[in-house]
Amino acid sequence: MRADGHAPGRSAPDGQDAGELLRRCARDMADVAEDIRAVSARTGSALRAAPLRVSARRRPRTALAARWALLRALTHRQGLGGSAITVPKGVARAFGAGGAPPGRESLAVLVGLASLRLRIAALLLDHPELARDPGMRRLREAVDRGRDPDAVRALRALFRDRGAQRALSGLGPLTAALLDLRALLEEDPGAGRTGRAFVARRGPAAAPPDGIGAARLVAVPRSEGAAEPVDLTDQEKQFIATEGSFLGFLRNIEVLSSNGRILVQNVRGPDGVVRYVVQAPGTAPGRPRNDSPPDYVGAWRELFTTDSSCTRSLLAALKDYGIPRGAELAFVGHGEGGTALLNLAHDAEFCRSYRVTHVVTVGSPAGTRKPADPRTWIAHITNQHDPVPVPDDPDTNPRLDPHPHRYEVAYPGPTREFPLCHMLREYIEHLRTVVPGARERVDEALAAYRGPIVRTRAYQPRDRAHPPEGHPFLTLPTSTSPTTVGPVEVPVRSYDSAVAHLCFPVRADAARGLLPGGTWLTPSRLGRRALAVLSLYEHRCTTIGPYTEIALSVLVDDLWRPRPYDLAVDPLRRSDLRRTGRYVLCLAVTSEEARVVAREIWGQPAMRTTAEADLTGRRIDVRSRDLGLAVTGRLGPGVRCPEADWVLYGRRGESTVRTLVRTHGRPRLHPGTGVRLRLGTAAAEPLAGQLRRLGIHTARPLFVLACPQFLAHRSAGALLPR
Repeated sequence: MRADGHAPGRSAPDGQDAGELLRRCARDMADVAEDIRAVSARTGSALRAAPLRVSARRRPRTALAARWALLRALTHRQGLGGSAITVPKGVARAFGAGGAPPGRESLAVLVGLASLRLRIAALLLDHPELARDPGMRRLREAVDRGRDPDAVRALRALFRDRGAQRALSGLGPLTAALLDLRALLEEDPGAGRTGRAFVARRGPAAAPPDGIGAARLVAVPRSEGAAEPVDLTDQEKQFIATEGSFLGFLRNIEVLSSNGRILVQNVRGPDGVVRYVVQAPGTAPGRPRNDSPPDYVGAWRELFTTDSSCTRSLLAALKDYGIPRGAELAFVGHGEGGTALLNLAHDAEFCRSYRVTHVVTVGSPAGTRKPADPRTWIAHITNQHDPVPVPDDPDTNPRLDPHPHRYEVAYPGPTREFPLCHMLREYIEHLRTVVPGARERVDEALAAYRGPIVRTRAYQPRDRAHPPEGHPFLTLPTSTSPTTVGPVEVPVRSYDSAVAHLCFPVRADAARGLLPGGTWLTPSRLGRRALAVLSLYEHRCTTIGPYTEIALSVLVDDLWRPRPYDLAVDPLRRSDLRRTGRYVLCLAVTSEEARVVAREIWGQPAMRTTAEADLTGRRIDVRSRDLGLAVTGRLGPGVRCPEADWVLYGRRGESTVRTLVRTHGRPRLHPGTGVRLRLGTAAAEPLAGQLRRLGIHTARPLFVLACPQFLAHRSAGALLPR
């Protein structure tokens, strides 16, 4: 056992840590890939060199042979592989628009792909829970293809797909590796002359402020970061600190982190001087950030640039706040917000305008650069199990920095699983109970900022270069509904979800027996049979956080005037005019917020459970040990069908609650022969009992309506007097 009480990672045959060996090999291969890319660039430059072109006209026999040798070395399958970056324009046109031979990837890309495989393997050794993360699953599916060129094409699709980037945004530990590989996949870095900024590879002495690794020729689309002042809600004002303290500033960040808002406060210190505290949040896995800057959305491709839209949004907020020149500032940030604040502390021009006295980051990469002002006091607090701030290369360990005003604490926290070990609320609890000495040390350093807060202003970062997430489908008016877990925006919006609806024909009397009393709820019939639906959802990014949902429902007729053919006619109507719907008999979700919203807003009998779902491919795999339920199988051939909008019914007191669900995706209808539902003998009620009473606990579905990626919004429940 280690000193922290945890078992060590798997050991290699010679006794060394297997994870460290894999990471070392990955770093070596990444360096090799970058060196190969540099050789390709030099070879391409030699091929385009003017003296060689002149020599080709004067001595065509020898010069053309030399050019042909260079071209073969650059493009041959057994050579450098042929990169669009280095092939001359005429040759690139001969190879097509991509600039490389069809179906072939450069040697640098293939070596970079091998490095990524090694990094993923090392990460999963230390954090096996990441194997369940949808972003990690997509990555593993992309890189574990049988042929490397297929994997590279799949990765290119992931980098282009904004929905995939949302799923990948939780993979902070792999950010450096993804940036490295994306740099190798860039097809035209010359576009930097037309508005794309680049970060060149730097050595340890000039490492970027991320502390994870060196960024290599990363092309970053420039965006116009901005920040707009926003009002705090009455409930949020109750939790905002009124006295300056380290934990108070962190709690402020936690309150505003769901929307990625920046907070600026005036603090009157013990000496009567007014100083300013800037507080910046990190990314929240599984939550959208609307039209905030991409790095606040979790677009890791901009994380390592000092001139990112996130940093520019901070500058815009400070300018709007009206901080006088020469004022004293303290920065407090979590995760990527801490990285952006470090960018400002490293900016000499900014530090000539303001006196940055302190920078305190929690769960942020430390970096190796010194602040522009040598008097700035910097503190880094990290959980050793949090892979986001841990340097990937021990040679760039910031603890070796001789900067005299640096304070660092790396403690073995009790929280090991990612992303829980990276979340701010866990750090706040650890500072209270595990490392109270670190909290006291930071409070001592921030003594000048321990006083009454005289002004508070929140800012919403904006990115004018990008539309809001989900635009135009999810850009709709919202309102706030109170719940026992706090205010919730409705409609509840899902930015990245997957679903499989398993449809079973069941006895009409069995379905009727599970519906609540009253004659207004009658099962819809297909002939003599009713239709039950077991819905499996994998919500990867929603406004109430990520969660898995398992719902059992029965199709019901119109509550007032049921008609025999409504079930066949309703799909032709607009979703808000439909008369039929699905009455939710039982609902199981994996988050407390989703359970409360389902019960209090939608009137559905929700319970919290544990479940794992994988619905991103052609194979369905959903398991819940608590429910004793498993749904597995492979989807057969399917046909496209219209959008699967639904009307859901629930009960609240003596009223029926009607909820409208609008979706946008590419659903397909599959036969259900390849999918099987398994129910354990000790399966938990009430879901297990309802499945058995309907007779579908051993049956195969008649058909499956599946959609591996879709957008959705669920309205607030409307009360009906029935």
